[in-house]
Order: sequence, then structure tokens, then C-alpha cells
Amino acid sequence: MSRTMRLSFAIFAAVCLAGALLYTSFAGSAEARQPSEMANAQPGVEYRLTGVVVKGTARRDGETLRFSVRDRKGDQTVDIAYVGQVPDPFREGREVIVTVSRDAGAKPGAFVGKPDSLITKCPSKFDDGKMEWRDGNDKVVKGE
Repeated sequence: MSRTMRLSFAIFAAVCLAGALLYTSFAGSAEARQPSEMANAQPGVEYRLTGVVVKGTARRDGETLRFSVRDRKGDQTVDIAYVGQVPDPFREGREVIVTVSRDAGAKPGAFVGKPDSLITKCPSKFDDGKMEWRDGNDKVVKGE
């Protein structure tokens, strides 16, 4: 095989591999939905759901963690039954992302979480972009 044929084959293989990598990167990504967008969720279809865990709703029922998630800005909520690993920073009031599906016989607004798909988003350290720290006398000093 001549050098030019080997070089052409190597370039062709590299372009094919790069194309496959791009395809798998973008094909696997799905935009997360909020609870208000889940009203028409189809049974058996997986959705990525994002929202804030409603205070007072997280409870254990055996190995199942049950909690409600609401829109970041709004009142619409959905109930989730989740079995799997729970991240350490999971708390009520924190934003989460979880892959869910609706069972055919489930009540409206009730979803089952895919095992080990729960992700807790870290809260922002700065709400308004301004920092606070303590000086040597333990007095709070504000700054930007």
C-alpha cells in the first residue's frame, strides 16, 4: 500500500471517528423539563426533570425516597418515588435533576425516578454577587 493511500485511509478513519463522537455527544443530551412541562408526559417515556425539592415532602418509605419537586419559579409540583443512590448534598429546598417516567396506572403528577439518576445541583454561594467575610475581630465585613 502506498503512502498516499495509507494517509488517505487514516484521514478518512479520523473523520469518521470524529463524526461518531459528535453524534453520540449531541444525541444523548436531552433538555431537562420543569414540573409545569410534565402535564402531558407519556407513560413509559423517560424525561429529565429539574426543579426544587419542596420542603416537608422528602421521606423514606423502605428503600424508596419519596419527594415532590416544584418549578424554580412557580408553584407547579410533581411527586417522585426514587430508589437508588442519593447524593450527599440532597436536601429539601435544593435544586435536583432526575430521570423520571410515568407509570401507566399512576395518578397525574406522579413519577418514578430511574435508579441512580438523581443529581443535586450545588446552591449558589452568592445570591446577589456580594461577599461577606469576618475580620480579625469577628465582625462581618461586606464587599464586592
